[in-house]
Amino acid sequence: MTGFEKGPRGLRSGRGARERILSTSQQLFRDQGINCTGVDQLCAVAQVSKRTLYQHFAGKDELIAEYLRRFDPDILPEVFDCTDYTPRERLLAVFDIHSPLCPFIAAAVEIPDPDHPARALASDYKKAFAARLTEAARQAGATNPEQLGEQLALLLDGASARSRVLNTDTFATAATIAVALVDNAIPAASAPATASLRG
Repeated sequence: MTGFEKGPRGLRSGRGARERILSTSQQLFRDQGINCTGVDQLCAVAQVSKRTLYQHFAGKDELIAEYLRRFDPDILPEVFDCTDYTPRERLLAVFDIHSPLCPFIAAAVEIPDPDHPARALASDYKKAFAARLTEAARQAGATNPEQLGEQLALLLDGASARSRVLNTDTFATAATIAVALVDNAIPAASAPATASLRG
């Protein structure tokens, strides 16, 4: 027997329903926004009934929070936990790997309620991301790692927001600025000069 069966009205039910709902939310929230995505559309695309959706999630707010929770739980481990990169290279690699459309920024813009669980997740993620940048800056020998971490976090967020507004890739320009910030923050004796990973 397969993991799901056709239910009433041809809707799919079974073990895969929760994952289909989450996968569908990731696609629709990214492509058309959180507020423009209704529960009816989510259910139709995921091929589940509303009852099935509410069996897995208390409501849309809980689904939004889970969507964000799953996006990048370990905060770019392919960069920050990669032993092939030097700390300096990690600081620059985030501009190659970072999502051009940050879902945490998008969620914070769309959801005005500061007490919404998605807003808390977005805030926690942004703080944790800056902390990982700060730690890489410290390992790279930056004279003020907290400042460099915050500068790079701000630069990434600005590139993400500008990419969304202008529908163009702004990360190449941001990466060039990042190289200048990193070079200015890390004494030459601390780390040998290396080319930007985009170069």
